[in-house]
Amino acid sequence: MPVQSTPRTWLLTNATVLDPESGDLTPDRRILVVDGTIAEVGGKETTHREAPVVDLRGSVVLPGLIDAHVHVAAAEGDLAALPGLSPSYAALHAARALETMLYRGFTTVRDCGGADFGIAQAQHAGLLTGSQLRFGGKALSQTGGHGDVRHRGDDSPDPGYCCPGFGRVCDGVSQCRAAARDELRKGADHLKIVISGGVTSPTDRIDSTQFSIEEITAVVEEATAANRYVAAHAYTPRAIERGLRCGVRSIEHGNFLDDATSRLFNETGSYLVPTLVTYSALADVERAKSGPGNRNGKVFEVLDASLQGLETAYRNGVQIAFGTDLLGAMQRHQLTEFRLRAEVVKPLDIIRSATSVAARLLRAEDTLGRVAPGARADLLAVDGNPVEDIGILTAPEQHHRLLMLCGALVKRPSWT
Repeated sequence: MPVQSTPRTWLLTNATVLDPESGDLTPDRRILVVDGTIAEVGGKETTHREAPVVDLRGSVVLPGLIDAHVHVAAAEGDLAALPGLSPSYAALHAARALETMLYRGFTTVRDCGGADFGIAQAQHAGLLTGSQLRFGGKALSQTGGHGDVRHRGDDSPDPGYCCPGFGRVCDGVSQCRAAARDELRKGADHLKIVISGGVTSPTDRIDSTQFSIEEITAVVEEATAANRYVAAHAYTPRAIERGLRCGVRSIEHGNFLDDATSRLFNETGSYLVPTLVTYSALADVERAKSGPGNRNGKVFEVLDASLQGLETAYRNGVQIAFGTDLLGAMQRHQLTEFRLRAEVVKPLDIIRSATSVAARLLRAEDTLGRVAPGARADLLAVDGNPVEDIGILTAPEQHHRLLMLCGALVKRPSWT
């Protein structure tokens, strides 16, 4: 489904504008968009002779949503299956994933392993329509780590093993530096490193730590030298602490987070990106298997801890960004993350996690995550108040009235 217009001038009227940071809802606002940027937000004095007018009839307007942890190139839920996929198939899957994420209201997504410069280049060339992509290239993993999807019977000695659609293996400080520099050479917006065991990897333990302090530090140094940052996959307090002390900017998942480690987030100014929905979706897949002996017990171990970890972080004032981490067909559950978080987090703070907080994590707070002059015209207008009912964001067909990406109308009100 194509975007309905190229970026141009628009005047949105009768809008109730939500400021995620303050929580203020201001009615009777006009939003003037010029060349893909918000030029003005005001009252009746905001006008333009030539701008087409879109009457929002009081709909609540908030910044386009940001998902800070996706895998658009992961066309299968089983990471071990990714090496057997055709690159062209994975690319087409990524294009469709970006498109469907956009129509759920996500105008920006951060890929945390798999997407590369080719997908970003295709998007910039206008060959695909979808959420604006921030990509990290291949996730960096040690041998036998979360990014090494070889099963125990695979004796391939290749130290540079690469899993298309997710990660690459590197060992030792020199290899880690070389891999980091290579991903940065190819245009990565950030680097992803896995520093603990994972649920979907076949040979590691959840409670393991991965990469040495020297290896993690080397990757952080390379990212910093290129004015980029590092996102780190970690579950346990021990793994999280190692990453934060080495200077990673964000911890992905953090399911077993405790109070002491939460305080370290605040000391370092780092971010947490919980991903509750992926464990819920993976658990459904595991339950559907024929017998308990065939199930991946790591899924349930992490699932049971996920809500408690989020509650601990929230109670301690950790900066929490929105993420989902869904793979393959499970990506259809992306919006369920809002409902799961609502069990322990207030709706306004969930909205912040998917707008202003995520924008700061991406170092894009000047252009994303706000409805204000100078910001990119990524806008979502909804019927109802999501601050009172977060479920409004989970039902695009029912509640989403307008969607704008970089000033282009993706969806406009049915009454116009």
